[in-house]
Amino acid sequence: MGEFGEKILLRLYCILLLTIFLLEIIAGVYVYSQQLDAELKENLKDTVTKGHRQPGHEGGSSAVDKLQQEFRCCGSNNSQAWQDSEWDWKDSECIRSGQAGGHVVADSCCKTMVDGRGRWDPASNIYKVEGGCIPMLETLIQEHLRISGAMGLGIACVQVFGMLFTSCLYKSLKLGHC
Repeated sequence: MGEFGEKILLRLYCILLLTIFLLEIIAGVYVYSQQLDAELKENLKDTVTKGHRQPGHEGGSSAVDKLQQEFRCCGSNNSQAWQDSEWDWKDSECIRSGQAGGHVVADSCCKTMVDGRGRWDPASNIYKVEGGCIPMLETLIQEHLRISGAMGLGIACVQVFGMLFTSCLYKSLKLGHC
């Protein structure tokens, strides 16, 4: 291949590493942007108010139920979010915590999840978390993003060293030391 071909391939390799490195930085900035936070809030709110137990939204419904049980929270912002839901609680297993207050929430908001549990008027059985499930989900996502970010930084360091060594080898070939 010759010295000229080696120099071109080394330069191409260095440029490709730099391009990949820059693309990773751009992708990382995009992931950490506020758009993720806004979309998260909107999607969770929509699932609670419009999609829970609706045909075609089974996956979202089970995800919300699992979220509420695992994080011991209720609703997107609070248990009041279920009041605005299109979910037909009259025909579903639900919780009515007091006729006066009229709180209606999904069974997954209960500390002890039993079908029809709310028909016993268990106001103290509902998870009452300040801010609802959104802060819990944000914390989980931030923890996972930190891990992903740390892994990305490790890979970026390897790429930077690769670019440095490639540049040194290119300079060495250019000066004719090999």
